[in-house]
Amino acid sequence: MSEHDSLRLRRSALVEEWSHWVPRLSTGAGSSHASAGALRAEITESWRRSLVSVDPERDSAPASAGGEALDRWTGSPLRGPLTELAGEFRSIAEDAGFVTAITDESGTILWTCGGRTMRRRAERVNFAPGGCWDEQAMGTNALSLALHTGRPSTVFSAEHLVATLHDWVCYCAPVRAPDGRILGVVDISTTWDRSHPLAMTMVRSLVSRIEAELRAGRLPARGPRVRVHCLGTGGAERAGTPLSLRPRQLEILTLLALEPDGFTPGRLREAVYGDRPISTSTFKAEVSHLRHALGGGIANRRYTLTSPVSCDAVDVLRALERGDTTTALRFYRGPLLPFSEAPGIMEWRAHLEVAVREAVLTSTDPEFALRYSERVPYDTEIHQHALRLLNPGDSRRPLVVSRLTTSLPEPPAHP
Repeated sequence: MSEHDSLRLRRSALVEEWSHWVPRLSTGAGSSHASAGALRAEITESWRRSLVSVDPERDSAPASAGGEALDRWTGSPLRGPLTELAGEFRSIAEDAGFVTAITDESGTILWTCGGRTMRRRAERVNFAPGGCWDEQAMGTNALSLALHTGRPSTVFSAEHLVATLHDWVCYCAPVRAPDGRILGVVDISTTWDRSHPLAMTMVRSLVSRIEAELRAGRLPARGPRVRVHCLGTGGAERAGTPLSLRPRQLEILTLLALEPDGFTPGRLREAVYGDRPISTSTFKAEVSHLRHALGGGIANRRYTLTSPVSCDAVDVLRALERGDTTTALRFYRGPLLPFSEAPGIMEWRAHLEVAVREAVLTSTDPEFALRYSERVPYDTEIHQHALRLLNPGDSRRPLVVSRLTTSLPEPPAHP
């Protein structure tokens, strides 16, 4: 019998068991005999736990709150080691037709990679950053089992509780900190017909590499978070104490905060200096000084933050993603590093300005237009928008009329 035929028969047997037992377990009619036949005991035990909160017919994993996964990834101790090994992860995923994922200790996916086809299939079930794959959210799967048992886990086809996952096979193992804590899991997934025992060997190898990085001291210290202020001004602080950063270092820190996936050295140098003839040693010295000021926290081969950093510009973007214009305007105090001419900063500055402005112009709340107009005194369209939204008797209309008049170009002088 061919390997494919063997897998097909195994899948058919599991689908039959699932169809027989899941409806009974859902109604409390199941018994201990549910672990007989093609089913493993740990699978049926997980089914019982999961059915308390999970509908087997749901179509995808629930999502965490907007921006939450990015915040978790930014502060995750796994981010630094993964950044060092990202090329290996991508090679395994794309060459072998897998999608790989990293979660935190709660089962929320923080990072994925894979070929375009597999990534699209994975995204349909929200096997993507922000997807919640713990047992209470998505039932029996390799990620939830590995987190529950603390051991490597494989879940094939209809061993998954949720029917939409029956076309998948997943291999997963927990990642432990040097002190033994589970920090998350590494998962490799593909379609059931591509199941192969070597996949678990790859997972174990990747986990071993990550844990070796953590033991080598790359686990970030649990110190105070660095806060970057880059809207309308420029500066950074740790626990309320200002950090002494040169303008270039602040530009680099801002770019790293805005792009959590990081930069290759060449791309970061271009984003900071553009076409200016700056030596590699000068650029590396700026990164080195910044790393020293942060107490580490920047990966070597691919420049990315490996310790928690918060940033007002990132707060604005996350708020806009949630549709929270009130919060976005509270953080938006002006253009991004207004005196910087670094190409990467100028690009992000324009992006932020357009995003905030459009949020204001598409809102029917006059408060947004009034608050934003304080930051853009010469934006005629914003003042006109505010005037349209204010009631005729509103006491703030004279102020808006004054701002509008000031923003209008002066008429040409008559000869």
